[in-house]
Order: sequence, then structure tokens, then C-alpha cells
Amino acid sequence: MNTPGGSRAARRFKRLLTLWTALSLLVAACAQGDVDRAGGPPRRGGTLRMIGAGDVDGMDTAVGYTAAANTLFRAVTRQLVAYPAAADPKARSRPVPDLAEAIPTPTDGGRTYEFRIRAGARWDTSPPRQITAADVARGFKRLCNPTGRRFGALGYYVGVIAGMDEFCAKFAKVTPAVEEIREFVEGHEIPGVEVVDERTVRFHLTRPAGDFLNILALPASSPVPVEALDHLPDSPEYRAHVISSGPYKIARYEPKKLIHLVRNPAWDPATDQVRKAWVDEIRIDQGYDETPVLRKLESGEADMSWDTFVPPRDISRLQEKQDPKLSSEDDGSLNPYLVINLRSPTAGHALGRLAVRQALNFAVDKQAIMWVCGGPAQVQPHSQILTPPLDGYQQYDLYPTPGNRGDPEQARDLLAQAGYPNGLTLTFLYRDSGKHPAVARQLQADLARAGIRLRLKAVDPDDFYNRYLRDPESGKAGEWDLAAPSWAPDWPGNAARSFFVPLLDGRRYGPGSVNYGGYDSPEVNRLIDEALQTSSPDQAADIWARADRLVMQDAPWVPLLTGRIVNYRAERVRNWVYLPLLKNGDPTNVWLAG
Repeated sequence: MNTPGGSRAARRFKRLLTLWTALSLLVAACAQGDVDRAGGPPRRGGTLRMIGAGDVDGMDTAVGYTAAANTLFRAVTRQLVAYPAAADPKARSRPVPDLAEAIPTPTDGGRTYEFRIRAGARWDTSPPRQITAADVARGFKRLCNPTGRRFGALGYYVGVIAGMDEFCAKFAKVTPAVEEIREFVEGHEIPGVEVVDERTVRFHLTRPAGDFLNILALPASSPVPVEALDHLPDSPEYRAHVISSGPYKIARYEPKKLIHLVRNPAWDPATDQVRKAWVDEIRIDQGYDETPVLRKLESGEADMSWDTFVPPRDISRLQEKQDPKLSSEDDGSLNPYLVINLRSPTAGHALGRLAVRQALNFAVDKQAIMWVCGGPAQVQPHSQILTPPLDGYQQYDLYPTPGNRGDPEQARDLLAQAGYPNGLTLTFLYRDSGKHPAVARQLQADLARAGIRLRLKAVDPDDFYNRYLRDPESGKAGEWDLAAPSWAPDWPGNAARSFFVPLLDGRRYGPGSVNYGGYDSPEVNRLIDEALQTSSPDQAADIWARADRLVMQDAPWVPLLTGRIVNYRAERVRNWVYLPLLKNGDPTNVWLAG
């Protein structure tokens, strides 16, 4: 070994070794995610200021099913397993223990899972109380409450957990009142959710499900305290009395204006390996479109977006300057897609005719919609159900048009074949914030070329889903004919279930369902069952691909775009790590530079 005063070659070697070591440490730190760009360790304290457009669709885990709701749930709820805030996309796609002490190895041929809840994980009650197996069971029972305010993807659970079908069928007949719901929930059990002892819960599945841990990582799988039964699910009274199990609790809530979170004193960080909770408070201000949101983030007046993304016209500007605060992530979303209300009576049930739906698929100029929604750096035209990151995706297009610009003449011919040579008038429902008004105007122009006149109907984001799309009576009454919601897989990877079951399984159509248009194909339903029961991932992927093509032959949608989520955060935000479930960075793991 050479001493510090050794040869020139030795000194050069030492300098290279020092540089290599520093780079290695930096790479390792980046891989872990906890990185302060200015250097230094994580910093505790401060108020994270989030800003966005609208309110959550639900503060109750039995109801909420949007990215904004999931962001709130990340802060105030916990699950048996959860997704970690990991910089590595593969790592963040694998659930890790949260309330559970460990992830169990399934038994009984993959049909039984037993979890032990961590001691010291508590509710924010007075006094704080241990979260129990009975609380876990209660959370699953409330998912199929009879109020019409239900979790939109109930099909992830019904038909998977033994006996949940029968439990939900009985629950649906209960009068939707507080006392009746409480009596049923506390007096009946789901056979597949077994309370073994105070801190042990055992799940029995109807068949093996390779994605069961992914389902358990959804906020809908959260435990629920008995006090929740004092209020109707997600009622104003419920929202005023949310009991937290996460690192934060709701200190103040003004609908469509403000959600203010403060530390939950009952939360013990020693029991939570998922959320670091560096900041003391999280303030969520609402009522801002995406452009004002970005301006406030750039100026430092706010720290993170809430439910908006970078406006399309600003993406290139930020990319050109290589702004490190810009994040672009492939999330496998349909953003947006055009859903067709198959139950609408408009124009003699025109949308029930295949040729009319095919005409809609040919009429849309997807290139124009692409530029409205961010351009090719953010989104790409799409022509089917599954998106590229999902198992089962096989690219095809049953309704091709030159350059994805639409074919109005083909659309007019199909309308004439369907009995509408002079076109028809339809009601297009859209959200009155963000990019949605511009999308509505573009679709109106596109469809007019084919003789389809759109009557635009603007509503706020909460009403868009809850007052209209999730209410079958609204659809059947013809209060809307077309709408352009967005959808993304609820978990990364093997997530075809998260498209087909909630969106396209006709057996799940009903109050609260996200099968907005009422699509129901017995053959597609059969393929869904077959794919879910198949143990081979390759065979399941082939079945999902067949289901994908069959759905598009029926044309209940016009798939529009798939692409990336583009977020921006303020300069002082550190350790911003994208979580697909939130479509955003994880607010429970960022810290603020001094």
C-alpha cells in the first residue's frame, strides 16, 4: 500500500477511488429515495401546501375512488399491506407490510391468508385504541352498504372473498339508515373474513388470486372503527367525524375549499414502515385550475399539486430548461376515454345501436385531443382497452383513421346505416375544471363533422362522478349520453382485473358502479372469470387480450389517449417519489428544505 506521499500513479488511483466511492454513495442514496437535492439529512417540520381544483369523491374508504381521495387516504388511513414510496418502479409495485407484522405465505392452495396486526397501531380515539381484526372485518363489510354510496370497484372483493357475494346481497336489502346499517354490520359476518383473535384476521378466497395482496393494498381495504357506524357512509356527518389511523388527522374541512391535516397523536412511527410523516401539517387548498396551480408551484407559493397536472402548453417549456422539479411517469392510464351511455333513451335509444357506437369511434380526431391534453410528450392516441404496461396488452385498432385524425365520412355512412342519415344530438357531460372544458369543445368540433351535435353539460368534478356517472338512474333517464372520464390501473403490473372488473363486468352495474355506460356482455363476463381463475400468468394474459378485442368489437367506448402523468413540485420539496395509486408524489414521505 502506498502512503499519502507515494507515486503520482498512486495518487491518481486514490483520487479515482475517492470519486468512485462518492458516486456510488450518491447512486445508492438516490435508489433509496430519501435524497435532499441540496444535501443533508431529512428534515422534520413545516406545513406542506398542496393546491388543486376539486374536492375528494369520498372521505370514507367505502366510497372514495379517485387519485385525490387516495392521496388523502395515504395520510389518514392504513391497510394491512401498502405500496412503499420507492424510487425503483419495481419496488413500489410490490406491497409491503403496513399494519401487518409480515406478509404471510398463502395456504390451502393459495386460498387462505392469515395476518397478524402490529401491536401499538392505534385509532385516534379518546383514549387511543388498538386497531383490531374486527376493525378489518368491519371495513370489508361496509363496502357493500345499501346507501348507493359504494366503492366503485366492489368487484375486486365480491366473488374473490368467500361468502362476500351472499353478504352483499343481504346487505342490499337493508334500509339505508344508520341504525339498520349498524345492526346488520355488527350482527353479520363475511365467511371469508375470519376474526381469529383481537389482532389476527384470516381471509378465505373462493379461488387463488395472484393479485390478492394488490387488492389488500387499496384504501378500500382499510380497517374501520366502530364509531363510523354512527353515520351514513361518507355523509356530511361522517366527513365531520373521520377517525384517523394514519400519521395525520383532519383538523378542518371546508367542502370544495380546504382540507387541513395535522399530526395524529395516536400514530406511533415505530409501527409504520411505510409513512415517514416528515412534515407537521398538510394544507390542501381547492378551487384552482391547472395553470394557476403551476404558477404557484413555480413561484414557491405552494409546494405540491393536489389533483391537477402540468398544463400541456407548459410541458415543453419545462422540459427544454430541464427543470428537475418536473416528473413524467408512465401510469398506464386511459386519460381520457369516451364512455357511451348504453342505457340512454336519447333519439330512440340510438346509443344501443352498434353502428352508432362505431360511428363515434371513427368520428373522433384523436390527434387533436392529444394536443389539448399535452401533446406527444405526455399522451398518445389509443385504440383499445388495455394499455401498454399491463399484462395482456396486444396492440390493434378496429377503427383506424389516417393519422388518427378521424374519418367523418365513414362515421356518416354508419349513422345512415343505423337510421340517422341526418345525424343526431347527444348530451356530453364534462367536468368544469382543468383541461376538461377544452376537451369538450374539441370533441364537439370533431363530432360535428360527422353530423353528431353535442349539447355540452358542465358540472363540478364531484357531481360528474357521484351525481351522474355512478348513478344508473341518471344514465337511464338520459341526463347524459357521452362523458370523458379517466381511468388508470389501481396497481402496477398484473392489473388487467382493475380495468375489466370495475369498468366492463356487466354483473357489477348498479348504484356506485364505475361501469358508467352499463356495458354487459355474457361472453366478456365469462372471459373475466376465466382469466381470474387461471394460475398461469401467460394464459391469463392471452385471455385478457381476447376480452380486450371482444369489448372493442361491441364499441361501448371510444378509447382516446394513453400516456404519462406529468407533475411539478416546488423547489423546497424533497424526496418527491411518484406513487401510481396517487398519480402524484407521496405527501407522507416528502420533507421541506429549510
